Amino acid sequence: YKFSVLALTYIAYCCYHLTRKPISVVKSVLHRNCSTVALPKGVLLSDAIDNSTWCDYPPFDGPNASALFGTLDSAFLFCYAAAMFASGFIAERVSLRYFLTFGMLFSGIFCYLFGLAKTYSIHSMAYFIFVQAMAGIFQTTGWPGVVTVVGRWFDRSKRGLIFGIWNSHTSIGNILGSLIAANYVESDWSRSFIVPGFIMGVCGFILFLFLVDSPDSVGLTERNMEARRRDQYSRVESNDSPTDDSEPDDTDIVVGEQEVNMRVNERSPMLGSVSSVASNNREAIGFGGALQIPGVVEFSFCLFFSKLVSYTFLYWLPLYIQSSTTLNAELSADLSTVFDVGGIIGAIAAGILSDYTNMPASTCSGMLAVAVPM
Repeated sequence: YKFSVLALTYIAYCCYHLTRKPISVVKSVLHRNCSTVALPKGVLLSDAIDNSTWCDYPPFDGPNASALFGTLDSAFLFCYAAAMFASGFIAERVSLRYFLTFGMLFSGIFCYLFGLAKTYSIHSMAYFIFVQAMAGIFQTTGWPGVVTVVGRWFDRSKRGLIFGIWNSHTSIGNILGSLIAANYVESDWSRSFIVPGFIMGVCGFILFLFLVDSPDSVGLTERNMEARRRDQYSRVESNDSPTDDSEPDDTDIVVGEQEVNMRVNERSPMLGSVSSVASNNREAIGFGGALQIPGVVEFSFCLFFSKLVSYTFLYWLPLYIQSSTTLNAELSADLSTVFDVGGIIGAIAAGILSDYTNMPASTCSGMLAVAVPM
């Protein structure tokens, strides 16, 4: 079950970022210097010689195109930020299988609708803002959902390494989104949205069929876990020699589908050192209660500023590369994936370092400090 949970949530969040990325790639063809673009068949040179925006897509064909792009980004991000409060609240109180499926299907639909604007020649700015705003709302189902599911299945043992590898879904999703969008951006940019939207819808259906969102749903209740822990510990105790004077050993004991790290000592009480697996039936806490948890406010501010930088790269890096180099839209999008390759390496390195030092906060601070001059 653990492997399937990791795999399905990994694929799910890859898809969330897969559908966020196309707009950053397509910006470079929605508005560009048309004097460098070859005229299509049937268009006379005299018709476009004084029009440097003949190849742009309205309403992004004016001098305020950058401001309009910023408006689309803001519509997505403001709705994303506002809806995240509600999504986190809802995620702890409903079936996460339905929650994630619902979010993935509608996120895919609104990504698909952005691409249909070209297919049906929709040039309304209000339409694009609406689609981006709704996409931002449904995208909020991703992070609270997958984190809660994984948290139900994994204890703190080696969580840094596990989460470091698992958290590469963000970068993998960005890379796939860039490559898929880049493949169509020069020929038919509508497919840069339609294909990722379709992929996300299919993956949402797969998630609905196969995701086991908690141990309770397959009969791995806390009572069963306790009985299995007692049985396993009794076996360890019976195998210990009564005259063994060696130092206590660190032993990893696999209990059913749950891994419990315990220190085995013949002088210890049978269950004295066994920490129970976190119950999935804990009461969900509200926003005020979450703020009272030590470190939440500090890490929230930390994440705010790191996301400020990462989303700047997410939405503007391909366009910046194209405007500052001689590369076309497709190659600019391909080159922008190097940023996310670094994200994969950094996430895994941070997870290993966090497990090795047992100082996740210091690891986070150190890596952010190194990122500043970069």
